[in-house]
Amino acid sequence: MFVKIKDNLVYLAWVQALIATLGSLYFSEILGFVPCILCWYQRILTYPLVIIIAVGILLKDKKLAFYVLPFSLLGMVVAFYQYLLQMGVIADQLGPCSLGVSCTSVYIEWFGFITIPFLSLLSFAIITACMYVSLKERKK
Repeated sequence: MFVKIKDNLVYLAWVQALIATLGSLYFSEILGFVPCILCWYQRILTYPLVIIIAVGILLKDKKLAFYVLPFSLLGMVVAFYQYLLQMGVIADQLGPCSLGVSCTSVYIEWFGFITIPFLSLLSFAIITACMYVSLKERKK
């Protein structure tokens, strides 16, 4: 079973990037949630991954992880920072959102801790893990 999963990690990363992109568009375009500046940064890092990973799959590019990891790792940092802002771990004054929508706005909160930045962080973490494992498997 694990061999099958390892063989398809790039596909899993692509599906995750697609779900994150469509989810982001659903929250803003269907539900009308206005994204803050940190949300925009996360979108800028997520949306290209759908295309980058798809092209890497089509070309069977062995170096795909090297193109994806900078986006996913930076996305994790931004999402984690925003999540800490939302949870009150980092003071509101340290957030970049001085105009427009606050970076601490909570549109959804499932189970008391799952917010949109948490979902973004999870998405970037899954993509990062897939790329890291595929990179390690390639070196074997």
